[in-house]
Amino acid sequence: MDIEFSQVYEPLFDLLESKGVVNSKSFSVDYTLSEQKYWIDLSTVDTVLISGGRDSGKSFALSCFNPIAAADYNHRILYTRQTMSSTDNSITEALENRMEMLGYDSSFELANKIYSVVDGVGKISITGQKTSVGTQTAKLKSLEDFSIFETDEGEELESYDNWKKVKRSMRAKDVQTLSIIVFNPPTVDHWLYGQFYEEIQGGFNGIKNKILYIHSTYLDNGKENMTESNWNEYEDLRKDYELYLNTTSSERHLLPKRLESNYKEYKYKIIGGFRLKAEGVVISNWSMGNFNPNNLQISYGQDYGFSNDPTTLVAVAIDKKLKKIYVKELLYKPHLTTTQIADINKVNCGRSLIVADSAEPRLINEISRMGCNVTAVKKPPGSISAGVMLLQDYEIIVEENSSNIVKEFNNHIYADKGSKTYKDTYNHLIDSIRYNVYFHLAQINRVELY
Repeated sequence: MDIEFSQVYEPLFDLLESKGVVNSKSFSVDYTLSEQKYWIDLSTVDTVLISGGRDSGKSFALSCFNPIAAADYNHRILYTRQTMSSTDNSITEALENRMEMLGYDSSFELANKIYSVVDGVGKISITGQKTSVGTQTAKLKSLEDFSIFETDEGEELESYDNWKKVKRSMRAKDVQTLSIIVFNPPTVDHWLYGQFYEEIQGGFNGIKNKILYIHSTYLDNGKENMTESNWNEYEDLRKDYELYLNTTSSERHLLPKRLESNYKEYKYKIIGGFRLKAEGVVISNWSMGNFNPNNLQISYGQDYGFSNDPTTLVAVAIDKKLKKIYVKELLYKPHLTTTQIADINKVNCGRSLIVADSAEPRLINEISRMGCNVTAVKKPPGSISAGVMLLQDYEIIVEENSSNIVKEFNNHIYADKGSKTYKDTYNHLIDSIRYNVYFHLAQINRVELY
């Protein structure tokens, strides 16, 4: 193979020769990264995590890995992204370009987004894990024959369990199975961080717990593999990043304002660090503080879940004069019965008003009969946007022990850049707050519904 890859990706290709994927021989390799020597026993690996920032070469490496694995090592690869719509022509175009570059252009035939090895068993199947509209999960059938399960844009995956279910369904007999997740680092609240990176230092390359970690940046990719303009832009950002980093916190206010922004862009977008807060959050007008210091009337908001989603309860106090909303998390828990919810409500709320999701009228009636003062919020067309606008119009004060409210505020984002719709994630407590605020303020503020 004439193509040279960054050193950080050498273990990925060496996996194809290792015990963990193909044969029964022990396979260990020495690697030198950043002038440090790493000894890696690839025979233990069953999962690969590939992270990185812009122009880090991760997509290029994977699109080269796949035809080699399928054509030369008989692997059947299931390449997935979160939605069908994202598996568009650009993916197949990139894959075909790599096939031609590697000399495999005549080794595959394409039918229904499946590249099959001519006169062989290897194949690359491209699909989405969800449909392009709604939340209906696309059925990933016949996985017993697949040996490599790949998830690109892994930060879009909603849960560890969703990935694990598919991973466990692969039962290829002739080759060892392997799972690969490629992603841009999301926030520290994401399951990828909690499951795999909480005890791993940022930028780690190596093996831990049968997982091969690969992290790359534009510096690994090299100037020769990038446009000159991109390289120069990233280097300028790096200089600002280092200046900001090396300035004491007490003196940073003396720096040009652009430096803090460039510091964050370089740290999170360019070199791929895990964020404390997601980009493009819906609710940013909040701070930590004491709950209801002005002794305002308190009411409550509630959202219902069971299996995957939690049932929530939040205390809300609204100061209309100062335009402040005080919130306090009281409940965030799945798998609660109706009786358990009613008991928790009575302990926390007594007979005070609870404004709940109107989508659960039966549940509301049952909880009311058990002694709780619960009413359903009206949700005419546009009420979600109207409720969010009300929240954005007030300063929100979050009580110190409300960790799940903080998590949702830091991760609830718009569906797309420039969109007025919101991702249906990290919003259970936000919905509870929104029900309450919309119930009390929609008429006062004469919110126009659309």
